[in-house]
Amino acid sequence: MFIYKKENQLPIKSWIPEEQYYADEKMVEQVENLAKLPFAFSHIVLSPDGHVGYGMPIGGVLATQGVVIPNAVGVDIGCGMCAVKTSITEITLEQLKHILGGSKEYHGGIHSEIPVGSQHQNEKQDESLMPKLEGKYEIVEQEYTAALKQLGTLGGGNHFIEIQKGSDGHVWLMIHSGSRNFGLKNAQHYNEKAIALNEKWHSNIPKKWDLAFLPLESEEGQMYIREMNYCVDFALANRRHMMEKIKQIFSAEINGTTFDPMINIAHNYATLEHHFNSDVMVHRKGATLAREGTIGIIPGSQGTSSYIVRGKGNPESFNSCSHGAGRKMSRTKAEETLSLEEETRKLDEMGVLHAIRGKKDLDEAPGAYKPIGEVMRNQSDLVEILVELSPLAVVKG
Repeated sequence: MFIYKKENQLPIKSWIPEEQYYADEKMVEQVENLAKLPFAFSHIVLSPDGHVGYGMPIGGVLATQGVVIPNAVGVDIGCGMCAVKTSITEITLEQLKHILGGSKEYHGGIHSEIPVGSQHQNEKQDESLMPKLEGKYEIVEQEYTAALKQLGTLGGGNHFIEIQKGSDGHVWLMIHSGSRNFGLKNAQHYNEKAIALNEKWHSNIPKKWDLAFLPLESEEGQMYIREMNYCVDFALANRRHMMEKIKQIFSAEINGTTFDPMINIAHNYATLEHHFNSDVMVHRKGATLAREGTIGIIPGSQGTSSYIVRGKGNPESFNSCSHGAGRKMSRTKAEETLSLEEETRKLDEMGVLHAIRGKKDLDEAPGAYKPIGEVMRNQSDLVEILVELSPLAVVKG
């Protein structure tokens, strides 16, 4: 960690090494904007996977007093990870292909059972799988019926399903997904409300920073928090529904497979916590809770390791750590500059059943991401590695 401080702003505590920190000028500008906010508390945290986002960097942690900022949570509210350890210690290439693509003898595979990208379910899913509606909502009620067909779907971008071999000798299942349209619609709606209210109040926070806020005690602030929490719960329900389907596929392919309880952790949300003798609203945007003893998940990219970790409870990071490797180049730059032949060759040599089929898939190639080993070394004071997971097969959104 290094500490950066300018006059008239809070300190910035970065787990990106100093020699790398200044390379991303737009990210630095966004972090400094956070440090100038009048309601920001104590200091700003930047995880080692930090990179430029919308308004606030991905990998940023912001504690505030009295307000919540929709853009400091982001558009995929509740996006996160889940992982399950199986009883399997060996799996063949043929079994992996059956699990992904299906087997005439046993079952449909992941590709046929779980919609990806913009695809939704053909039928509404069982409503009992949805989080309970408690209280008044605006966007959740508006989007609820549509969400019944989004439940159990992966989504696009960097979302994935991965089958992995652990350093503990077991095969693991991992999912990265979010709250689908629930999160997007809520984020857009309440950010627009915050912008309108900030203009009405003649807020001195520049509009171009994209950090419009809602007072916690306002009706709008309370509504956002209620709907945000529903999105977090829906994202978990979504991951759980997919995981149950994957477990069924595994059990059909490999008779007698058993599964440990699912590990789940989110990385886009805001919550009231106690830090440095104060109750503050902690925004984690692409950052993961790493409270002492908390079991978490830090994924790499397809073709690199992922990790099951235990939090160390470092107060300087607001008990947080990275949510992954973090991008080192934009999606557009990855497609323009990375070599399709080179990226696929490396994955093929590793024996990974990967998801890179053409140039448009290079935005999710390993070369588009920071080296996960380096990211983990940079946060050794935040988390302890319990299991290292190597990829066997990948499904991308």
